[in-house]
Amino acid sequence: MESNEKKVPRATLQRYPVYLKALRKLKADGVDRIMSRQLADYVGIESTTIRRDFSFLGNLGKQGYGYNVDSLIQIFSDQLGVSFDEKIILVGAGNLGKAILNYNHWNHVVGEIVCAFDLKPENVKGAGVPVYDIHDLHEKMPQGCRIAILCINQNVQETVDLLVKEGIRGFVSFSLEHFSVPQGVYVRSVDVVSSIQELVFETNAMKK
Repeated sequence: MESNEKKVPRATLQRYPVYLKALRKLKADGVDRIMSRQLADYVGIESTTIRRDFSFLGNLGKQGYGYNVDSLIQIFSDQLGVSFDEKIILVGAGNLGKAILNYNHWNHVVGEIVCAFDLKPENVKGAGVPVYDIHDLHEKMPQGCRIAILCINQNVQETVDLLVKEGIRGFVSFSLEHFSVPQGVYVRSVDVVSSIQELVFETNAMKK
């Protein structure tokens, strides 16, 4: 797949997760095989574009017979290097953390939050997943877990270092505190304030 990936246009790569999300939904609905025109209606992308996008990955279907949904899911999962059964943990089950736990429904796009960690797990009610003491991280870390959602603003670097030591390789961070990670560990920060500032700037610019 590596040699193919270099040849795939960026715009096509950006559509692959859309196809994979749709295929996962279709599989959950009991669909085993689909035509490009049916998938086009489902995702809102022209069937000719879909066939061209698929062509970068080889001969995936037969004319008049369509595509095998399970096969496509496997091919796109391999191409994107993503597990859609990803085990995710949440660290910091305060107000924001609990809101994310209550939302824990990713619509076949990623895996799911399987547990949370907090300084005072006994205070967290109705989380929907087990909530453990952060000091029990080594014993309670789910096997194979690589992704953590950070909703903390205290002892952030110390906690990140501990998570990396336990095998976390990717962070979605809602933290207001800056922290560093080793090479090979990735961070995606969610900054709501900056997003609002950008929107205010854009809306004010429209008035001029």
